[in-house]
Amino acid sequence: MARLLGTLRSSQPVARFQRSCGLFPAGEEGGGSGDPAEGPRERGACNGAGARRWPAGGSGPQIVMYIGQVSKDILKWPRPLSPPVVKLEMRTNAEYGMPSTHAMAATAISFSFFIATMNQYKYPFELGLVAAFVFSTLVCLSRLYTGMHTLLDVIGGALISAVLLVLLYPAWDTIDHLLLTSPFCPLFSIAVPLVLCYNYPKLDYYSPTRGDTTTILGAAAGATVGFWLNNQYTASAYTSKSVQPGFPLITSTMVFVLARFFVGILVVLLTRWLMKSVVLGVLGYRYKFPIRDLEARRRLEVEVPYKFVTYSSVGFTATVIVPLLHQLLGLM
Repeated sequence: MARLLGTLRSSQPVARFQRSCGLFPAGEEGGGSGDPAEGPRERGACNGAGARRWPAGGSGPQIVMYIGQVSKDILKWPRPLSPPVVKLEMRTNAEYGMPSTHAMAATAISFSFFIATMNQYKYPFELGLVAAFVFSTLVCLSRLYTGMHTLLDVIGGALISAVLLVLLYPAWDTIDHLLLTSPFCPLFSIAVPLVLCYNYPKLDYYSPTRGDTTTILGAAAGATVGFWLNNQYTASAYTSKSVQPGFPLITSTMVFVLARFFVGILVVLLTRWLMKSVVLGVLGYRYKFPIRDLEARRRLEVEVPYKFVTYSSVGFTATVIVPLLHQLLGLM
């Protein structure tokens, strides 16, 4: 058992997974053997000396970045050009040995959401379990790909959420009732996540995990307040019309569903753009920095309020504004 835990806690499995995805060891100047049999560097798969480079020649310009940004920046690179050599800043990762918050959130949100959706629309319960498992697995694998956590961190985070879901399942209806009816729900839903975001564990260097956590908690806070408000004013739920089966029904239903989807996505994206611009503008004026200054936006006093307000607005819009707009447009 101790040997298994040691293997899961080490960086070897992370390094093997990264190499299977196309990231492999390279010298500081883009050299190195890149031998798949070669073990990770001294301090781990993503924390040791040296760099990792994008395969297929690596003849493009050099990009220096943190490990957590590799996927996003590579995807932004123009495809017709040669892929860039990716030199990552390697240092001891303080998040190793800490349960993955992404794994926790993905497990909790996916299983509760998909299972509730299956129950509401009378789909097979097993389908919800499979969808939740696939979604949470993809999120967990992304943490290994970016090298932010070991296997044990990811498994531990998922297990913590799974245990909490099982223990709290009998009280779900009671918690639901309190969240929908208590007059203190909006205050509680906003204050508690905001305090947690401001007190996120501090690292010696910037990590995107604080911003990601703030995004998740902000969206959840906004959605919770939205559900509470809907319940206070007994907002009408989506209802399905009784029609005769047949091909025209399937076609009209698909058009109906797609129209609702695209209207909702458009409103959510507009809300995100508007709130992000407004909040960053206010914070930039308050702390005297240009909006496009990435380093300034990573500061605690800027990142937490801008992401929390932006994504809580997105959550509120998705649960309140979008259904109202659907009703006005006759898409209910």
